[in-house]
Amino acid sequence: MEVGIVARKGSERAASLAATLRDVVVDADESVWLDEETAAALDAGDEARPVGAFDDCDLVVAVGGDGTFLFVARNAGDTPIVGVNLGEVGFLNAVQPADAATALRAEIRAFRDGGLDVREAPRLAASAGDWTSTPAANEVVVQGGRRGPGGGIDYEVRVDGSRYAGGHADGVLVATPTGSTAYNLSERGPLVHPDVGGLVVNEMVADEGMPPLVVDADATVTVAVESDAGATVVSDGRDTETLDGPVEVTVERAAPPIRIAGPPSDFFEALGKLS
Repeated sequence: MEVGIVARKGSERAASLAATLRDVVVDADESVWLDEETAAALDAGDEARPVGAFDDCDLVVAVGGDGTFLFVARNAGDTPIVGVNLGEVGFLNAVQPADAATALRAEIRAFRDGGLDVREAPRLAASAGDWTSTPAANEVVVQGGRRGPGGGIDYEVRVDGSRYAGGHADGVLVATPTGSTAYNLSERGPLVHPDVGGLVVNEMVADEGMPPLVVDADATVTVAVESDAGATVVSDGRDTETLDGPVEVTVERAAPPIRIAGPPSDFFEALGKLS
């Protein structure tokens, strides 16, 4: 079994816990991979691998907050991920630090017994012409080059070909249930339970907008931007692409989904930490 471990960058607490988890894997006679920054923090260069190679692991442990989990998810393909929560909320990271070693031993036993118990969370990708975005775990945003007065986009939103909304807004956000608690929430979008198979379509500061809409998880959302100024597409707040206009940006579910191992998080307990 190949077990990857990724600790939150710059966190001594995360690095210390990663060292403990590395010992758990070694004691179980399994192989450990560390991402390059975690390996440097632990002075374990022989175990260093590019995080992009972790899609060849059987399991990856993300030690940090939800941001660390999403960093692993962007790079580890469909490898199952166990999240150890060192953050404040923990929608994705269900394992508490004190329980991390026990949880990892349980996952190793489950793998030896024939398979991990894995849950799936959807990803989204945007496309326009020959371009396709980096898959997003939280949301894809189609916006103008800047927000606020004098910025934004003139747009039309279609769901499976049918017009839903249009006009002028700072942008349009399409979120997964995972992302409903992130940027979407700050834009007054609805919370969506992770067991709900849906996507959120949310106009951002629209001049004459419609309410946020939850559509089927397999729906195709098209944002047509009319202006020659084009649009900026942002995936998970990190990966940005500027497209010439006029342009139609299609947002839909992407493969593979995020695969989450370990005990499930308590969605409502995590919600309570947002207030």
